[in-house]
Amino acid sequence: MAQNTVEKTPVTLLGLGAMGAALARTWLAAGHPVTVWNRTPARSAPLAAEGAKVADGAAAAVAANTLVVVCLLDDASVEKTLAGVDLAGRDLVNLTTGTPAEARARAEWARERGARYLDGGIMAVPPMVGVPEAGGYVFYSGSRELFEQHRETLRVPLGTTYVGADAGFAALHDVALLSAMYGMFAGAAHAFALIREEDIDPASLAPLLADWLVAMAPSVHQTADRLRSGDYTEGVVSNLAMQVAGTPTFLSTAEQQGVSPELLAPYFALMRRRLSEGSGEEDLTGVIDLLVRRPASPRSS
Repeated sequence: MAQNTVEKTPVTLLGLGAMGAALARTWLAAGHPVTVWNRTPARSAPLAAEGAKVADGAAAAVAANTLVVVCLLDDASVEKTLAGVDLAGRDLVNLTTGTPAEARARAEWARERGARYLDGGIMAVPPMVGVPEAGGYVFYSGSRELFEQHRETLRVPLGTTYVGADAGFAALHDVALLSAMYGMFAGAAHAFALIREEDIDPASLAPLLADWLVAMAPSVHQTADRLRSGDYTEGVVSNLAMQVAGTPTFLSTAEQQGVSPELLAPYFALMRRRLSEGSGEEDLTGVIDLLVRRPASPRSS
């Protein structure tokens, strides 16, 4: 009889928090042999019932398979868990949230121990794992060879986006996107605070706010183009001088509504500072140069 089934890559997973457990279940459901380990053994029991092999220690789990995925609390947890573990010949994929510097140091640490290394930044929450239509994905950076070899396995639970050989780039992309997200949350918080004490149903503002944010989102492409060209004035509709002139209205409205301006004031201060440097005909791109802690000026492409 012809063999029609394709052998699925075995996976070792260290860490069974909400995200780790979701990853393990998705690989199991797709037919991948999965070996798991967790510092708290009780968390392994439900996955054992679903077909996972439970290792009695991190070293045994790593020894079980070439592809080792780590999804722990932080970089210190990775250090503690893998201290003294033989990583020679292993493909280490670290999905633990950390900084770019930690990722680069961990990549060198893995190389010194004979392992190939990929760092990952997860752009999803556990309910999105294994649900392609939810749009979740993982940024990967580090060994391109490792990524290409295991791409099909890595894409089972979440989409994959490779962002470069520099192991720190996945974490950098992760934090950059999440930083923008928190900025959006801050703006939305201020908007809801403005109407909080009025006879306005927040549910009526929500769709207006969501649509407005979606309409404004494409402006990031213009910002990227201006950063690349170094020309912050091309195609500007509302220049910096005009926008700074309008900021007192926002601050006065907040005061009249009894709302703290602390979420808006720092950004407005940067706008005024950029204007004071004689950049009134620009858009807001120049604020980025003020945030970078070194002398910065527009660059030519």
